[in-house]
Amino acid sequence: MGAQKADRSRWIVLATVVFGTFLGMLDQTVVNLALPKIIGDFGISVSDVSWVSTAYILANAIFVPIWGKLGDVAGRKRIYLIGFIGFIIASGLCAIAWNLTSMIIFRVIQGFAVSADYPTAMAILAVTFLDDKERAQALGIWSAAFAVASVFGPLIGGPLIDNFGWRSVFFINIPLGIVGLFLALTFISESVGEKREARFDWWGASFLGVALFAITLVLDRGQSWGWTSAPSLISYLIFGVFLSLFIRAERRQSEPIINLKFFRIPTFVFALLNNFIVFMAMMGGVFLIPIFAETFMGYSATQTGYLFIPMAVVLMGSSILGGRLMYKVESRYVIFIGTLIASIALFLLSNIDAQSGALAIILPICVLAFGLGSGMAQRTNIVASSVPKRDVGEASAVLALVRNISGAFGIAISSTVLDGSIKQNIFNISQNSVLNVINPANLKIFQELIILKAQVSGYDAAFIYSAVIIFLGSFTALLIRIPGELKRGRPETTSMAQA
Repeated sequence: MGAQKADRSRWIVLATVVFGTFLGMLDQTVVNLALPKIIGDFGISVSDVSWVSTAYILANAIFVPIWGKLGDVAGRKRIYLIGFIGFIIASGLCAIAWNLTSMIIFRVIQGFAVSADYPTAMAILAVTFLDDKERAQALGIWSAAFAVASVFGPLIGGPLIDNFGWRSVFFINIPLGIVGLFLALTFISESVGEKREARFDWWGASFLGVALFAITLVLDRGQSWGWTSAPSLISYLIFGVFLSLFIRAERRQSEPIINLKFFRIPTFVFALLNNFIVFMAMMGGVFLIPIFAETFMGYSATQTGYLFIPMAVVLMGSSILGGRLMYKVESRYVIFIGTLIASIALFLLSNIDAQSGALAIILPICVLAFGLGSGMAQRTNIVASSVPKRDVGEASAVLALVRNISGAFGIAISSTVLDGSIKQNIFNISQNSVLNVINPANLKIFQELIILKAQVSGYDAAFIYSAVIIFLGSFTALLIRIPGELKRGRPETTSMAQA
């Protein structure tokens, strides 16, 4: 009877953690739908509004390893709860933002709070599910929470935005956050890493934060500043200096924010590299779809949200399928083939224009979801299984850090490619266009048509860029050499686990 109760409790913990992850992803999905409305309300450009997403992702990236370390030292449940409370407060602040600056500040706070979820949730599952195959199954279900959030995001967010405005997508987080907080308080047990010193690497965290901010800033603003301008050069210098300081600080710390020993494990390194490239291309491409659909295809937020529902269903199904393939097909081959499929999907998106139907978006993003979802559980499990169990919190924090950095890079670079392509297209189209009837009215229409054509073609270039990056990135999967013990489902016996 006690064993049955313990068995049920493990799955209740999983359900609780899935809800928390779902809530964090739901916010990101819904906010993407709201971006066109925020552009109109604040009177800003696509490049400007990209910081609403980038600020959130970057803050998330910077603080994920901090929370992962604090969870191992101070207790994972405690950090998980602090993150939930912060998320609820930050959501209320975002809902009352009055301009772009205030929104960016509040999104940084929100990203800071949400970043506590990923490393602590993954570590909680690792210590809750002790059987390796059962843990792989739990990680697969947890990964599917990302897809579930993608389904409910459009269903909830679209009608909210159209009927109550974009601020409602932040207000809805408050009651949902309270539910998640109650579940965590009730069902999650406290746990800490073994043999940890009660010490935190504040220097390493600070150096890492400055370095990441500098490089993301120049990626986003380099096009307008000029890649060799003084601000860009200063940003490069700051990045290089603080990255060097970070590495030096980590080597001296007994409890570093990122354990550099992980990077001696080839499996861990190449899995991170694949994650970085894949998520950079995916986030950069998907970020543009709602803006294109609402700006050029005339869709409402609700209609745009419906475009993503089939994608989310496919992502959820392929994530579960990928989890079942664990230990049956070598993970690197699943990841390689899935990533190739995703590159084809992004290339297909380059063919959309203002007159395209819904299927021109739905079919490619469903293919994208299938490709990425099939390897989602494998990517997560490889990273978690290549390090000792006591370090799973840190390793999962590094994985989340890489994914978030790549997302911030992807959005920043896609925005830069889009802006640069539009400017070049305006010049090229103007050079090859002739207006035979010259009067103010026709001249104005002529200029507007040139700009419209340039903008649509600019999106094509951004999608092609993402497709090429993810295609090249697919080959990094083949570099992931899975230890024999990991293939057979006993990841805790890898050489690193014996360290």
